[in-house]
Amino acid sequence: MLWFPNQENFETDAMIEQDSQEVTKIDLEGIEERLEEQSEAGARSEPRSEEDGHSSQVATKPPLEDRDPKGVNQCLKVTFEDVIAEPPSVRSFDKVWLWSHALFEVSRLWFYRLISLLLAVPLALIAGVLFALLSCIHIWLIMPCVQLFLINMQWVQAVWGSVLDIAISPLFSSMGRCLGSITVRVARD
Repeated sequence: MLWFPNQENFETDAMIEQDSQEVTKIDLEGIEERLEEQSEAGARSEPRSEEDGHSSQVATKPPLEDRDPKGVNQCLKVTFEDVIAEPPSVRSFDKVWLWSHALFEVSRLWFYRLISLLLAVPLALIAGVLFALLSCIHIWLIMPCVQLFLINMQWVQAVWGSVLDIAISPLFSSMGRCLGSITVRVARD
């Protein structure tokens, strides 16, 4: 006898699935106005949640003040003093030191901005596609293969447990009892 779910059960299951899903929406409109508001108010904007009956949408705004909140790139916090240092015995002119410091900081900042202007969007797109691809492969290929392997390895586990209990465990228990009665004495002449 075949059993097919009726339409009522199917609709209830679909509503349960919709209730548990959360959609993340990235809001980039008016980002300049929000930046000004944040700098004036000094407060960070919290994600807002809107309920529409079946699913909730969370508007996520990219952080503008603290762009590395988890400290992923701590090693890149390099200043002029970390790179160039003059010992007291060898010093350049004060103006040379000030100008080199200023040029280092300005060139580091503006070249980073220029390079990130050219590369950030394409690399973000490539990284997004790469992580989407890796997630898809993990979800749809690797985990099903692992589960298939684990399901089919039940008989190997049962056979290996029997081999251990029948042959290997008694052998090593007997060897342990025989060799456990041996005593070694060290004699000095």
